[in-house]
Amino acid sequence: MTGPTREPLPVPVPKEALDYLRAKGYRVGFDHRDVFQEEHATAWTVAKAMRLDILEAIRAAVDEAIEGGQAFAEFKRDLQPLLEKLGWWGRGELLDPLTGEKRDVQLGSPRRLKTIYDVNLRQAHAAGQWERIERTTKTHPYLLYSLGPSREHRPEHVSWAGILLRADDPWWQTHFPPNGWGCKCWVRQVSRREAERLFATGQYLSLAPELGEQEYVNQRTGQVVSVPRGVEPGWAYNPGKVSRLARAQQLLDEKEAAIPAES
Repeated sequence: MTGPTREPLPVPVPKEALDYLRAKGYRVGFDHRDVFQEEHATAWTVAKAMRLDILEAIRAAVDEAIEGGQAFAEFKRDLQPLLEKLGWWGRGELLDPLTGEKRDVQLGSPRRLKTIYDVNLRQAHAAGQWERIERTTKTHPYLLYSLGPSREHRPEHVSWAGILLRADDPWWQTHFPPNGWGCKCWVRQVSRREAERLFATGQYLSLAPELGEQEYVNQRTGQVVSVPRGVEPGWAYNPGKVSRLARAQQLLDEKEAAIPAES
């Protein structure tokens, strides 16, 4: 059972989604693998944006676009001239800190702006939705995995469509969409009564199919992780859950730092 599909519209997102974006610190990275997986939940980064002023400009544009519900065309129209002025457009030569070599690389481009826009929009929506899910699990304790409107779907994602699990099931820690570049899958929160009706049709799954995991070695950092099959490396995390845990740890650290030292 694939369930309904939808395309998240560029409408103003809930406060929780904006909070997720605005809580991030800055991280400079030459390659998208330099800042990996869960680190994206707490770090604002754009590959090859090696100066803080460039990162700040892109972040401000993304924030404005998401808060105001800008379509991509508006986002690109406003941001491209600024990046051109900052010298971050087209191809350019950059030093790779990992190798110490200068490389001819792609800086800003319409395609890169589209990726930046899409990824941040979907991640913000996902994080904001998770915040709401955690607040409303008493009345709507189930989540339904559904396909997005893409013309072609990853086979594994097709096999997940119609999976109906409790929100506290560990599966959502690694499979809460998006689950890869360009993934438009989404989840719908479901009440217990509706879940019973859906299960009664025999068309929904109460157990996730076991597809196994694959080992992935991040060639930039040397980090070795196990990634569920069907989830692209770097995407096997729940942005809302990781962000919330990180904020809780930050608050704890701040409280501990405020405790007067013993004389």
